[in-house]
Amino acid sequence: MTEKNIIKSETTVKAFPMFTAEPAALGLIGLAVAALVLASTDLGLTSNSSKSLMIPWVLFFGATAQLVAGAMDFKRKNIFGATVFTTYSMTMYSISLTLFITIFTDVTFDITHYAYGLIAILVFSIIATAASLMTNKILFAILIFVDLAVIVLIAHYLYDVSAVPAGIFLLLTSVFSFYAAAAILLNTMAGKTILSLGSAIWKP
Repeated sequence: MTEKNIIKSETTVKAFPMFTAEPAALGLIGLAVAALVLASTDLGLTSNSSKSLMIPWVLFFGATAQLVAGAMDFKRKNIFGATVFTTYSMTMYSISLTLFITIFTDVTFDITHYAYGLIAILVFSIIATAASLMTNKILFAILIFVDLAVIVLIAHYLYDVSAVPAGIFLLLTSVFSFYAAAAILLNTMAGKTILSLGSAIWKP
């Protein structure tokens, strides 16, 4: 066979960049719903006998929604959103499992283990709060409320302090998270600022 009879086929594949939608609204809604459900118990708005009904809301919204948002932020190279959403997601999974163990099993446990877990989360949350100074004022406020809620819960489990203040801070976390989610969703859809998140407090 001569060279001129050989058919050469070349295929050029052009790689297009893969765009990922802003996941923060999803993560914030997950946090808002879970915080509201947890706050309702701490504030005494719901019966302690119905604590098992908290598990689905904490598990799917607080844990899974934030995990999805965190994973997407890793893809977007957003280290703040990725780390914060993923860590709080794991916290919510831990809370869900703790609720399950305390409600549905006869396992003998020491609740102070839970308190020391919260201390570890508080250390991370304080670091995240410092980092949030470089994002916007609403995210900073959310993390401040989370910090305060965790501090009160640690005191509640270690020293039997009332959990009502924690419920108040969790309620504020929920309200501000819903606002932030609405701002991100509306601003992104409109292509302009509808609801302001506030500028960064710290610009190093």
